[in-house]
Amino acid sequence: MIYTVTVNPALDYVMQLKKVDAGSVNRSNDCQFLAGGKGINVSQILNQLDVDNTAWGFVGGFTGKELVRQLNVKKIESDFVTISDDTRVNVKVHAQKETEINAAGPKIDEQEITAFKARLDDLNEGDIVVLSGSLAPSLPTDFYEQLLPTIREAGAEFAIDTTGEALLATLKYHPLVIKPNHHELAALFNTSFADDKEMLEAAKKLLDMGAQNVMISMAGDGAYLVTKDHIYHASAAVGTAVNSVGAGDSMIAGFVGTYYKTHDVVEALKVGSACGGATAFTEDIAVKSQIDTVLPQITVEEVK
Repeated sequence: MIYTVTVNPALDYVMQLKKVDAGSVNRSNDCQFLAGGKGINVSQILNQLDVDNTAWGFVGGFTGKELVRQLNVKKIESDFVTISDDTRVNVKVHAQKETEINAAGPKIDEQEITAFKARLDDLNEGDIVVLSGSLAPSLPTDFYEQLLPTIREAGAEFAIDTTGEALLATLKYHPLVIKPNHHELAALFNTSFADDKEMLEAAKKLLDMGAQNVMISMAGDGAYLVTKDHIYHASAAVGTAVNSVGAGDSMIAGFVGTYYKTHDVVEALKVGSACGGATAFTEDIAVKSQIDTVLPQITVEEVK
């Protein structure tokens, strides 16, 4: 089983209108609520790949109930901890420019945190936990790190999609895969790269620090996968990018879901790249038919 973790999910209120006039009354042409969160995006892709998964996290109030209802409609299994505070609402205004107003998130108390950590008792050897997304402000900054000893003691693997010191702190627990983009990788070492060779040397340092696999996303330049013994490059899919939201989540989902089924990192890189590209080419998270269209475009070659 794969478990996705979204500790600060949101109900996104998306409003469409041609133009916003600041200081005036504006009327939208269309609006809708959508369940949002990086781990939830991962679960959506895993469902499209027919990989069993369960979404974990915290939800509360009428907004939390609506979020879970939407996941049920999409047939996404979930086992959230119910909290006393309300799940946040983020406002997305799509007009002449896209504007987002993101709420900070709910108050989560110690009892609710303990209830979430009890979910880890369900883990078995071979399971994978995907940790991604921002923390609610009431959670400790090392919340993800607190979960890792229990995950590893259960014989499970984990993948984490975060940046900076929060990412570096997890490496000693040997994440299955981390996915910095080339800018985030440079920032980890407070540097810039003159060429791909320097970038790949930095990725190798992350392996030395504990990561099992380092996947570097580079948008239109494809992606690298650096393992202990090999380096692979996946070509970029060809298409018009219309959406950057969820592309990274889709890439992680494609890699983890494929690895879970095959234990083949090369195939996992290929499918992950296809999932990321498919989502970038659509206004929402990609569906199976879109992934299947992109997949034949992806070629993976070993870098000598």
